[in-house]
Amino acid sequence: MFSLGPMEIQLLCENSASGLVWQAEWGFSALIKYNNQKILFDTGYSDVWIRNAKIAGIDLNDIDVVALSHFHDDHTRGLLSHQFKARKTIVCHPRVLTEAYDSDDAQAMQDYRDIRATLNKDFLVKTSRAPVELTAGAFFLGEIPRVTPFERGMSFEDPMEDDTALAFKTDKGAVVIAGCAHAGICNIATHAKKITGQNLHAVIGGFHMMKAEIPPVDETIDWFHKENIELLLPMHCVEFEYLARFHAAFAMPKLGAGDVIKI
Repeated sequence: MFSLGPMEIQLLCENSASGLVWQAEWGFSALIKYNNQKILFDTGYSDVWIRNAKIAGIDLNDIDVVALSHFHDDHTRGLLSHQFKARKTIVCHPRVLTEAYDSDDAQAMQDYRDIRATLNKDFLVKTSRAPVELTAGAFFLGEIPRVTPFERGMSFEDPMEDDTALAFKTDKGAVVIAGCAHAGICNIATHAKKITGQNLHAVIGGFHMMKAEIPPVDETIDWFHKENIELLLPMHCVEFEYLARFHAAFAMPKLGAGDVIKI
């Protein structure tokens, strides 16, 4: 366990597992305990988030709200396995409900249809392009302005207007949790500072740095050094060699499914 204090982030799904009892897959899901609220952020690709919650002794029916970072299935398809007894509220960008996902993969296209059907049938969905305060001090950031000169803010040729993140006000500063950061992790962090009115304390989650897109690794490391970030934990959609560079630059551990971060 990586421990800093009373805000708790339980990693329910990540590409790697923190020990033998936990399960991993390409995807992301985190349960955040903050201000007496339990916020589920993304659900990974399958039921791994549910299995890891059971191992951790978490009753997922106690969740107060679900937030989705963007429409991609490694963050939303886990909804198909949900076992909620009551109808939960989901907060997401409107594109999550409309994206048709044009693909040669017939199964993937069917999965996206099933995800949208599950959202409409089983959940109370609240869509927003603007920031939403989920509970006092906790924000769904909405659409992320592209302001940094070195980030593309895209997923290949998709502008990903739906890609967003969560931000939390704490006594130490803003804590940002990103699902995949297609919008650019520095763009997201800049927006989080504006919405929370705080400097950054921690940025955690997917940074979307894949070789095929030639990510701005050096520029991002320099940017966070200038921000005097105290806790930087990239995970999920970051190539291994880039993860190594981040963890060397900021002397932080590599975390995975099953780990708990306390702030």
